[in-house]
Amino acid sequence: MKRDSRLSGVLHVLLHMAERETPMTSEQLARAMRTHPVVVRRILGGLRDAGLVRSEKGHGGGSTIACDLGAITMRDVYDAIGRPRLMAMGNRTEAPGCLVEQAVNAALDDGFREAEALLLDRFGQVTLAALAADFRARMAARNLVRQEHVHD
Repeated sequence: MKRDSRLSGVLHVLLHMAERETPMTSEQLARAMRTHPVVVRRILGGLRDAGLVRSEKGHGGGSTIACDLGAITMRDVYDAIGRPRLMAMGNRTEAPGCLVEQAVNAALDDGFREAEALLLDRFGQVTLAALAADFRARMAARNLVRQEHVHD
């Protein structure tokens, strides 16, 4: 089963946009993500509809983040992309009248609901500001390592 990486991709786009003070075009974002600009335009459309990004057409146009990074959570982004299915696993439904299958599915349903609730709660706790800070810390650490190697 293919994994749904839309949330990861959208967060990637938003963090690239957050690092720039000027609007970014779908072509620039596509290069950063190693994907096609049409994919990025689709992503941006959903984010625009949710009020998370602004887009300007024409020369000097592009997209920018419309809100403070501290006000946008991963849950907001997840909701903006249409709440894709979080769990790849599912119930067996070949014999709906089978009491064993019903018992197993009931137990699995409870577990899936609990896991999904925990994950969505976590998404609601992580802001884009926190992700951007983590990115900057990783970048600073990488630059520090590179500087140390220059002085060896």
